[in-house]
Amino acid sequence: MQAPHTAMRNFFQSHWKVIVALLLLILVAVMTLTPENVGAAPNLAERMRRHVDAVASDEHNTHHPEQLERAAVYIETALTRAGYAPIRQEYSAGSQRVRNIEVAVANVAKGRRPERIFIVGAHYDSAEGAPGANDNGSGTAAVLELARLLKGMQPAAGTEVRFVFFVNEEPPFFLGDEMGSMQHAAELKRQGLMVEGALVLETMGYYTNAPGSQTLPPGVDGQYPDTGNFIAFVGTMESSALVRQALAAFQAVSDFPAQGLAAPAHTMGVTLSDHSSYNRHGYPALMITDTAFMRYPYYHTAQDTPDKLDYESMARVVEGLAKTIAALAGAAEG
Repeated sequence: MQAPHTAMRNFFQSHWKVIVALLLLILVAVMTLTPENVGAAPNLAERMRRHVDAVASDEHNTHHPEQLERAAVYIETALTRAGYAPIRQEYSAGSQRVRNIEVAVANVAKGRRPERIFIVGAHYDSAEGAPGANDNGSGTAAVLELARLLKGMQPAAGTEVRFVFFVNEEPPFFLGDEMGSMQHAAELKRQGLMVEGALVLETMGYYTNAPGSQTLPPGVDGQYPDTGNFIAFVGTMESSALVRQALAAFQAVSDFPAQGLAAPAHTMGVTLSDHSSYNRHGYPALMITDTAFMRYPYYHTAQDTPDKLDYESMARVVEGLAKTIAALAGAAEG
């Protein structure tokens, strides 16, 4: 009978490769269990918080090109991790090169053009002097998560859903040729593509149950709640059918408070985002918003920081919008 220490030595000599491999596996497991990686993937609200922190903690626009580029790279990286190959639409704005960023989910036969396109977009630049957490880190985060949630969606035959991140929405570019969404809409028009609807997510992260917290445009006051706890679907009269359709689809799948407004273009606030670029090129479009300066006290200020947003409410809105977009695109259930 072998002595215990001899038996142990013989065991190690004959099994040393297996033991080393096991030790390496344990070491790798310990090294990867950092606080960031422990547990399941973060929930939707936390994911959106991380996006806003990354994109909109500092002012980012053509006055701060390094920060604008950092935001663009973050968006491209997040889309790549979600399984997409981002496409850039680059152009010159003043003396700088800037870009829109786009990915798509489609059910279109190879070599064919889509019969109808839905745009789901948000601008990722901030106003001068503002970090832009709500305007428009909130919209950027929402589109990132919608792209991730809908990656496996199969729209109806011939349908394409494009997730687009626009540069240069804020002044001095707003409604000019160097506005990112204007460049995007113009290119779609040049190609003769059919856009059935553009859904623009704009300033959508602030909700409150405080009485009197919601102001309204002249002419519609008294017709809507005066408490700023709802998401609004807003468009011009020319896009009223899209507003009704999208609002009904959202209300059918979400219990989050929602309101719709289709009004003349001169109505205060109705045209103040990227959806106007699509309207100008003859496409129906709407804005999905918390109503921005009509509710949000930090609009276009240095206080528009990530800590001001209601991420749980944002997550509820995004969950509803994911189902809304799938319904509009005619996606098969299951």
